Amino acid sequence: MDINEFIVQVAIAEHHVFAEQIVTEMAESAKARGTGIAKRSPEYVANKMKEGKAVIAFHKDGTWAGFCYIETWSHGQFVANSGLIVAPEYRKAGLAHAIKEKVFDLSRSLYPKAKIFGLTTGLAVMKINSDLGYEPVTYSELTQDEEFWKGCQSCVNFEILKMKERKNCMCTAMLYDPATQKHDAAKKFADELQKKPKLYERFMRIKQSLVLKPKPKPGLKVLMFLFTLLFNK
Repeated sequence: MDINEFIVQVAIAEHHVFAEQIVTEMAESAKARGTGIAKRSPEYVANKMKEGKAVIAFHKDGTWAGFCYIETWSHGQFVANSGLIVAPEYRKAGLAHAIKEKVFDLSRSLYPKAKIFGLTTGLAVMKINSDLGYEPVTYSELTQDEEFWKGCQSCVNFEILKMKERKNCMCTAMLYDPATQKHDAAKKFADELQKKPKLYERFMRIKQSLVLKPKPKPGLKVLMFLFTLLFNK
């Protein structure tokens, strides 16, 4: 199975018939990973389709295969590509990357001046983001819109986020800033982690130890210093 077997397109209102299946798969995937997500209703997903702010994928036989949608924060200054999901039977075919690339292009088209951001603990998503031009950043560089942070309440690490006063958590914050577009370091980091799974595990252990320390102040500079150390190992 390869990416040529799929159709990835901007969703339209008629695709609302897949909304229930999409939110069910989102919940099941989060449960399997042991993580939380901002729960969305089928109505919310269907409305994103109607607004032209979602991307949907199908296998060539017409079976639903994947989805992602756009959310805006801080009066359109920030954009998040949320709810990325690929049906289990179609994973590892490059579909997640194709969907993310499509929704990224859609975001840039609809909101050309907005900063696009995400929070993730997943290596695959980190790699995709870095390929698209995202860089690792501190939480302070993300939207401070309260509605966005409310979405973290369903995550298993929410208590850590609260304890750290929203300055740090287990997720890595990544940001695409159209004003800079400098991402060579971030791409190199993600490439190295993808090639060396043990390196990724070590990075996450170091990050976890920093986050859980009393009154830690790692900041982006310390994390980037850690990246350098790991590359030289």
